[in-house]
Amino acid sequence: MTATAQQQLCQRWRKTLQDGRATLAARYTADRNGRAYLQAHSALVDGVIRSAWDVLGLGQRAALVAVGGYGRGQLFPHSDIDLLLLLPSATCDSLSSFVEDFIGAMWDIGLDVGHSVRTISECLQEAAKDITVATTLLENRMLAGNITLFHQLNSAVERNRDPLPFLEGKLLEQQQRHSKHYGLGSNLEPNIKESPGGLRDLHTILWISKAIGVGQTWDSLISNDILTASEARLLKYSERQLERIRIDLHLAAKRREDRLIFDLQNTVATMSGLSDDDARRASEQLMQTFYKASKNVSQLNGILLPNLRARYVCTVPRLTQDLDEHFYSVNCMLGIRDPDIFEKQPSTILSAFLHIQRHGLRGMAPRTLRALWHARRQINERFRRDPHNRALFMQFFKEPVGLTRTLRRMNLYGVLGKYLPAFGKIIGQMQHDLFHVYTVDEHILMVVRNLRRFAVPAFNHEYPLLSRLIDEFERPEVLYIAGLFHDIAKGRGGDHSQLGMADIRQFCEAHGMSAADTALAEWLVAQHLTMSSVAQKQDIYDPQVVQEFAANVGDLRHLVALYILTVADIRGTSPKVWNAWKAKLLEDLFQATRRKLQQGGEVDLDLELAERKKAAQAILRLNAIPDGVEQTLWQHVDSIYFLRHEAREIAWHARVLNRSVDTQTPIVRARLSEDKEGIELIVYAADQPDLFVRICAFLGAANYSIADAKIHTTRHGYALDTFHVFLPEHHDGDYRDLINFIEFELAANLQRQEPIRMPPPGRLSRHLKHFPIQPQVLIRADDKQRHYVLSIVSGDRPGLLAKIAKVLSDYHVNVDAAKIMTLGGRVEDSFLLSLPSSHDDKLLLALENDLINALRI
Repeated sequence: MTATAQQQLCQRWRKTLQDGRATLAARYTADRNGRAYLQAHSALVDGVIRSAWDVLGLGQRAALVAVGGYGRGQLFPHSDIDLLLLLPSATCDSLSSFVEDFIGAMWDIGLDVGHSVRTISECLQEAAKDITVATTLLENRMLAGNITLFHQLNSAVERNRDPLPFLEGKLLEQQQRHSKHYGLGSNLEPNIKESPGGLRDLHTILWISKAIGVGQTWDSLISNDILTASEARLLKYSERQLERIRIDLHLAAKRREDRLIFDLQNTVATMSGLSDDDARRASEQLMQTFYKASKNVSQLNGILLPNLRARYVCTVPRLTQDLDEHFYSVNCMLGIRDPDIFEKQPSTILSAFLHIQRHGLRGMAPRTLRALWHARRQINERFRRDPHNRALFMQFFKEPVGLTRTLRRMNLYGVLGKYLPAFGKIIGQMQHDLFHVYTVDEHILMVVRNLRRFAVPAFNHEYPLLSRLIDEFERPEVLYIAGLFHDIAKGRGGDHSQLGMADIRQFCEAHGMSAADTALAEWLVAQHLTMSSVAQKQDIYDPQVVQEFAANVGDLRHLVALYILTVADIRGTSPKVWNAWKAKLLEDLFQATRRKLQQGGEVDLDLELAERKKAAQAILRLNAIPDGVEQTLWQHVDSIYFLRHEAREIAWHARVLNRSVDTQTPIVRARLSEDKEGIELIVYAADQPDLFVRICAFLGAANYSIADAKIHTTRHGYALDTFHVFLPEHHDGDYRDLINFIEFELAANLQRQEPIRMPPPGRLSRHLKHFPIQPQVLIRADDKQRHYVLSIVSGDRPGLLAKIAKVLSDYHVNVDAAKIMTLGGRVEDSFLLSLPSSHDDKLLLALENDLINALRI
């Protein structure tokens, strides 16, 4: 055949493929039958490949075999076409040119081909060395060519297969794959195929089943008593859900894409017929569909694989120990004497988990796990009302160890959501708020884990204060239950803190908790965001702020409980949200409030002022600073300065500036912060217009993040500003050069008074790009009507603070203090402002509008 003729044929086949795929996609969009699409797409590709094989003249001299996913006859829109060209012998040199022409034609047609050219002996050799090759050979179909050669291959593979190493190898492979795909990225953008609970877990069951000779379809596994009819129905349903999502992903991306990435989540949700409602985005509904299907797959994968292994690998039970009349431990797993015990006595469902927790067992034996999974329907309203079951459930929280593992195990197997229907509603619910990286159920369990971690002596070194507090806390189960319920009402619409109060009150009363503990648990759910908000948005070194927070808390038990829950909650959102700066703010607020509650009475500002000065003087003396030196600076500052700064800052200012209070040159000093996560910065200069803007623009251009700003103007007209600054994530940890750079360059920048250069707009994160936060701006007078409080909520981006400062400067607004709170990609900033003496509501409205416009750019 001439090259021109072959090219024309390839173009015709390419057109056939394109038209066929377009028709299949249109049909799928209409009927949403994913399995029919996969089979029809495979048949379409089969026809094109067979035509090419026949025309290009390979005939019966070799066999063309479909392997891998294509071999299953389930071909996704942009999946690889895995082909095996099976040769009769290694000396078939005459076929090499035909093989090259054929593979080249595949690419010309538009097929993404992955191919291998082997003899039968070479297939066996490769399969013995690589379990992936052995797996692909399990799933093969004859496409064209020498069918005798194809049958010889299958016979040889069957004779040489060693099921036990294959079984163990696939179990190890799954374990390694799960470890690889477990993490933040997998939570936010899961891989439909490879993540735990993905399609690959279903394939693994069938691969092992075929290898050990018990079936290769769900129906055959039912016939061989490996799978029950109800299990098969759930597996098939979950498989169809995952297949549809993967098809949608490929069609939306127009390429092979198996991760449910931010860029495509909204598109795939729309393709699935979902739309935003008052409570949840369409993408969040899609993610919940995926996570529920994934959880079903994980549950049944965890049941079937141990059963398959137990059936094939006959091990002699060892280390058997009786636990009670129903349960025993075997090889550190929980066994049952009667496989119907969960049906006959449903309360034993909870007893099983309690035995595992108390005796430190690794889990349930295969037969126990399967029996429990099928008995979950027994957990109904009657079960939940049974006083014995309620007592068993409460006992989980009172055991000294194992609570976290128990709750996770109960969640994995669907028991926790059955017992707590409110928890069942938030399973798999994603939160696109830019700082929660876990589903709601996973976040809640992370919070309970953090609470338990504080109580475990082995982890006392991590948070000594919190460990001591929880060790002294009476009935810590109140904290664990509050942690379990604090976000349980998310996704219902409305304030989840208020809605959750009703849930936890009902639970506590039903489970026999005292009135005092019920009230505390209910209060914790209602107030679980309060301490974080006060610490990160208000000036916690202002005695009045502490006074108001103490009045809200009421007593020491409530304060301790809220502090412990707050730290556990923030640490359970994302590893990137928690840092030493937040830890210090919360601890400082806790300590100040504890002192206030112990002292009682109203705030004595004069006493507070005297104590803060005394503490600062003590620090100065420790640094060998002579008595009285501090007065050089202190005579120029008023009382509010001492109330807004902590003693160590006041001492630092006095030590650095006592000889330069009347300087004509800007002074910039920096030091490593006490929390070792960033630097503290002093800027001292004769007050000038746009000073705050200049500082923010300089730091923003250098990619430094301002976490806290305290702005003070002395009596003789000098700005004394203090900043807490975070460094870029890629910073190598050498602070000396960085501090020298900031001190020299920022001082020079302020001295030159050049036109302000705003930081260049940076790239938005993909998450923020596809799940934008609508900017919110609120300006209100403070309680004393002396200042205004500006609250801003926005998506984070480089140079954002400089933009805000520029707008405020344009309106001649002075910033007295700033609290910059970044939660992942979400910014919640608060500013204390002094407005011009002549202002009205129209000016405030115009300022709000200009700020919103700046946040949108």
